[in-house]
Formats: sequence, structure tokens, C-alpha cells
Amino acid sequence: MPSEWNCLSEALQIEIAGEAMRHAVETVASQADELAAEIEAGMLADRGGPDALRLLAVLIRQTGTMRAGPVGHA
Repeated sequence: MPSEWNCLSEALQIEIAGEAMRHAVETVASQADELAAEIEAGMLADRGGPDALRLLAVLIRQTGTMRAGPVGHA
């Protein structure tokens, strides 16, 4: 990692890493949704893909939100 990263406080590093994880989760889930829509529109062969991709998107969002949520006690 660049030396600038090491100059950040641990709390800020955790906050930035969490935001990066949330962004990654939403990117992957959105791509799954878009691919499902393309299958439904007939752009790709439908072999049960749209439902599976939408399930994947939901699971990614749920587990990604749980893991990327706030750190600490309620």
C-alpha cells in the first residue's frame, strides 16, 4: 500500500475500506441485475439465468451490507 495509506488513522482506514466494500457489493449486484434484464430481453439464451442472477444480487447485497456495516457495539 502507498505510504499515504499508513499515515491515515486506523478508524479512517476502516471507514474507507468499508465504503469501498459497499461500492464493490453494489457494483456486482447491479451487474447481476443488468445481466438478468439482458436475458429477459432475449439478448442472451435463457436457461433459468434471470432468477438465479436476481437471487445472487439479493444475496450479495444482504451479506455485503452485513459485513460492510458499522464496526463496534450498538
